[in-house]
Amino acid sequence: MATESAVASIAQEGKYLSFVLGGEEYGLEILKVQEINGMMDITRVPRTPHYVRGVINLRGRVIPIISLRDKFKMAQVEDTEKTCIIVVQVQYQDDTLTMGIIVDEVSEVLNIAENSIEPPPSFGGGMEETDFITGMGKMADKVVILLDIDMVLDAEEMKAIVESAQA
Repeated sequence: MATESAVASIAQEGKYLSFVLGGEEYGLEILKVQEINGMMDITRVPRTPHYVRGVINLRGRVIPIISLRDKFKMAQVEDTEKTCIIVVQVQYQDDTLTMGIIVDEVSEVLNIAENSIEPPPSFGGGMEETDFITGMGKMADKVVILLDIDMVLDAEEMKAIVESAQA
């Protein structure tokens, strides 16, 4: 079992944007979310990591887009009318990077109380594979996996994302 000191951060109570990915429900701190958009044309950028779908022009700004399905090594599916791009603010070094994450479907905004959040379970084999999971939100009929969007990509991956946006 992982101790709290081994976990980068534990989810705090508050508002989370919930979304579906591969049949599971995830939550992001609402303060990290800038906006939600339907799918749009994405320009592929050569020689980027497999999980980088490309970039979009969002009101004059080039925004890198990553596929969470690819990043989490999930099976590929066709985009549907429910597939969305969540534009998020991610901390990278001393800067804030705007990027989009592709999800299967946005669900709702949840208000999760502190007593409804469990620490992430230990899966063995080291924390580096799941250190972006900050907790498990226990709702009436489901469990929501709470993510730290700043930790989903490691430093090397963030550098590749920044470079793809500048290409």
